[in-house]
Amino acid sequence: MTLVRRALLALAAFGATAGIAHAANPTMFRDAGCGCCLQWLERVKAAVGSPVRVVNAADMETIKDRHGVPGALRGCHTAIVGGYVIEGHVPAREIARLLREKPKGVKGLAVAGMPTGSPGMEFGDRRDAFKVMTFGPAGTRVYASYAAR
Repeated sequence: MTLVRRALLALAAFGATAGIAHAANPTMFRDAGCGCCLQWLERVKAAVGSPVRVVNAADMETIKDRHGVPGALRGCHTAIVGGYVIEGHVPAREIARLLREKPKGVKGLAVAGMPTGSPGMEFGDRRDAFKVMTFGPAGTRVYASYAAR
């Protein structure tokens, strides 16, 4: 095996194990008046592995339309991470899983609404049940479920 080929294989192996640290140029779109968006970002930015650009957008519906977020799955902010759309209060571990697994037919993940206890929406120990949904050409499906507590 040539030295160049060994180096390329090592680089590919590193990229595969680096998790979501390779999620280049993540961007979060949010309404400037919403504080929970920044709280969510604090919970997930370590998992993203690079600085996140925050864009205050006056018309979030246009952003969501542009990125193909289904109406029933909309939350309060929209992020683009590693080429995927992350809608609403999606937990960091599900973003990491998405970027690691790269499921076919999935454009992104969404947590509809603003469930209490989801990342950025913590109020004491209470957590409403919520689902993390995939969406894209393969349709929508449950990616993860979080129980109430």
